[in-house]
Amino acid sequence: MVNAQNGPRRTAEERTKRVVDTLTTVLKIDKAHADQVDSVFLSYYKDADKLRESMQGSGSFDREAFMKLTSDRDEKLKKILNEADFKKFKEEIEPALRPQRRQGGGGGNR
Repeated sequence: MVNAQNGPRRTAEERTKRVVDTLTTVLKIDKAHADQVDSVFLSYYKDADKLRESMQGSGSFDREAFMKLTSDRDEKLKKILNEADFKKFKEEIEPALRPQRRQGGGGGNR
């Protein structure tokens, strides 16, 4: 059985397109705003990929660095989206964009 989670990671461009398509559909943002969101997310995903690669090389994980990347991205989005759209993004759209992880695994405690 092949698990899709173990496949190759989507490129920054593919992930950005997914986000922009979702925001355009759900929030009804116009082309100018979509282009701005595209720029923010493409930069965010590329920086996150670089950070992830450097951490894999060192064998460590810097949660603070990822949180800062996300915080910086959100500050940029707040300047593009209105307050209601940003709130909807954070509460409804962003959680759906996160990779889904498998829950549980074994049945060891019986």
